[in-house]
Amino acid sequence: MRVLETGNHLIALAARAVGVEVVPAYPITPQTQIIEKVADLIAEGEMDAEYIPVESEHSACAALVGASLTGARAFSATSSHGLAYMHEVLHYAAGIRAPVVMANVNRALGPGWNIWCDHQDSISQRDTGWLQVYVASHQEAVDTVVQGYRITEDHAVLLPMMLNMDAIVLSHTYMDAEVPDADEVSRYLPPYRPLWKLDPRLPVTHGSVIFPSDFSETRQSMQEGQENARVVVRRAASEFKEMFGRWHGDLVEGYRLDDAEHVIMAMGSLAAESRVAVDRLREDGLKAGVLRVRFFRPFPFEELRELCEGRKDLLVIDRDFSYGMEGALFTEVKSALFGHVSVPMKNVIVGLGGRDVTYELIGEMVLKAARGELDEVTWGDSHVTDAHRITMECIDEFKKILDN
Repeated sequence: MRVLETGNHLIALAARAVGVEVVPAYPITPQTQIIEKVADLIAEGEMDAEYIPVESEHSACAALVGASLTGARAFSATSSHGLAYMHEVLHYAAGIRAPVVMANVNRALGPGWNIWCDHQDSISQRDTGWLQVYVASHQEAVDTVVQGYRITEDHAVLLPMMLNMDAIVLSHTYMDAEVPDADEVSRYLPPYRPLWKLDPRLPVTHGSVIFPSDFSETRQSMQEGQENARVVVRRAASEFKEMFGRWHGDLVEGYRLDDAEHVIMAMGSLAAESRVAVDRLREDGLKAGVLRVRFFRPFPFEELRELCEGRKDLLVIDRDFSYGMEGALFTEVKSALFGHVSVPMKNVIVGLGGRDVTYELIGEMVLKAARGELDEVTWGDSHVTDAHRITMECIDEFKKILDN
């Protein structure tokens, strides 16, 4: 069915289509609508699942893992400080190889308190072992929920997936999207068949103490799951397209890249906004293109090496910052290209705390990068440099007055 809905509600409808059986969750703005919609569907008899209202996000993730270990298909959603509160159990979910899907509505971390979008919350969890995908549209969010279980439940992967969607920009805006019905999805997504499951009639201990002699192998196995996911992601997308006619699937996505000399790289809705900037730049004679990083984990280093070869410059846009270093995506891109592709790269930090990022601003940054006018790392929409300068000038003047 085609519906006009918010991104949050569309994710809930996709979870219903998948046949999710257990949904433990705790509300937090701006993802609360996802869980409210799921609860409504269950209460109205339109979704056959167990909803578990828990006392915290930490408990939500623990119940999510526990449900999966019994052989149930489990789903949850969170955001920002809720995701941060789950941190300990995120490691547990990946280490115990629970194939769950969780939507994270990207929201800034405080202080100051903020309910708008940036990617700091999910970037802070990049080393937990979860697959991380960043969607750029409502339709992609729906399709990725469905494909997500096909990917995570593959016995070559068996790692949890975090579906990241920009707060407000995607979560609360309305857009029409096609939501496949449960019968269609069941033909694409077979019932979950775990390799093992917990059963009180056959009690076992799982995920308990591992001695040093065996510990490294468990972590190497997680890395193998990440590597295997590269192939499984594409296969799941290809089979999805055969059945539903839509393609949302590779680790990266390109726009007007064939002859592009100046490439914008971004994740999430910023990549969609960058398309408009590219169209305008093309009208002005600048050969620009967009290279969207869709999966942050596993990171698409081979794809980036191939697609960045021969470009004049690369502008990496981050909606996050690794303090004391630079934007996280920028660091990853430099690491992926080092020793393989030589191309001038600049990093622009924009959109933190939900500040609006327009195609005009993106286009301006591209032009400045092409002219060599950007620092290696530029805070593209911030006035902090001017504010700092003015503050220091005022302090200097005050000191002169005191000295006199």
